[in-house]
Amino acid sequence: MQHQLQPAGSDPARIVSDRADRGTREIAIAGRLTIANIAGLDNDLRTIAPGPDALVLDLGGVKRVDTAGAWIVHRLLRDWAAAGGPATLRSAPPGLGELIDRLSAADQPERMRREQADLLTRTLNNVGHYVVNAVATLGGFFAFLGVTLAVLARLVVHPRQWRFNAVVHQGEAVMVQALGIVGLMSFLVGLVIAQQGAVQLAQFGADVFTVNLIGRATMRELGVLMTAIMVAGRSGSAFAAQIGSMKLGEEIDAMRTIGLNPTEVLVAPRALALVLSMPLLTFFAVICALIGGGLFVYADLDMAPVQYVTRLQEVTPISDLWIALIKAPLFGGVIAITGCFHGMQVTGNAESVGERTTAAVVQSIFLVIVLDAFLAVFFTAVGWI
Repeated sequence: MQHQLQPAGSDPARIVSDRADRGTREIAIAGRLTIANIAGLDNDLRTIAPGPDALVLDLGGVKRVDTAGAWIVHRLLRDWAAAGGPATLRSAPPGLGELIDRLSAADQPERMRREQADLLTRTLNNVGHYVVNAVATLGGFFAFLGVTLAVLARLVVHPRQWRFNAVVHQGEAVMVQALGIVGLMSFLVGLVIAQQGAVQLAQFGADVFTVNLIGRATMRELGVLMTAIMVAGRSGSAFAAQIGSMKLGEEIDAMRTIGLNPTEVLVAPRALALVLSMPLLTFFAVICALIGGGLFVYADLDMAPVQYVTRLQEVTPISDLWIALIKAPLFGGVIAITGCFHGMQVTGNAESVGERTTAAVVQSIFLVIVLDAFLAVFFTAVGWI
């Protein structure tokens, strides 16, 4: 038997009678209780205020019911029962009672439960997450370091495969364009060391030893260390952001598709450029720091520039400069590989680029300081004091 579709409103659901007698209210509904025909009935039922009287809902005139029609019937019965009056159905179509029972079972308030772990559990959970992430990051970093060193070794054996244009371009970005900020920072650091050293040493009448402090502190440690920190914040973050943006734009996947090695194309030129640039930047930073310290010594201690330079040569061994120049390329390699590693770890969305860039800067500075502490102990142990 086929049913012909009727246009909405051809037999709309409606209240055909509504009468109250001796504590009982009887409402009769007729028509099609379907979603296309219940708009008027829904508005009419909303105007009926539930009360303590018994409700009899007569559905003998109903021709068809769907879930939407059963819902407004269930809602009327629910509200009436909540007001304290019994509610019953009369002459309900087959299956309507079962459908109303299902709606009643589903019409229950949902309670949001949030488990509150104690402080110890939350702390241990956070520590566990940090340890797992740290181990995973460390393992990924060593794997990336191994791949990079393998590529660099292959390029050393086959120098024609070097992308020298990329190396020159990266060298300009990490060294030439950084001369201004590195020089200014080092000049001010030398000035501050001289000022603070002179103030403290003057209390013991030993302000002449300010030159010793300037020479040894800037040439051996602060020159290379402050340069590495500045390069980590400037170039390390740039490497992570550049490679991360390429990773996000699927450019690195495109490189692999056409047969290019991303490590050879992107990482090796940046690493070589930074390794070669760091000794030059360090030497430039040391000279600027010595100039800054000399300017303060000339202005405050009335020491002539010639005397200042002569004193520096007497109290500062050449080994201090060699130590700084040995540290510089190591710091440059650490910064470059860390920045490129975090750039390769970008996934998902642009927010990941910012997170990885921040992580690249923080971890680069941390690794540089750890490596500097290790080298300081090592050079002292071998007699370069």
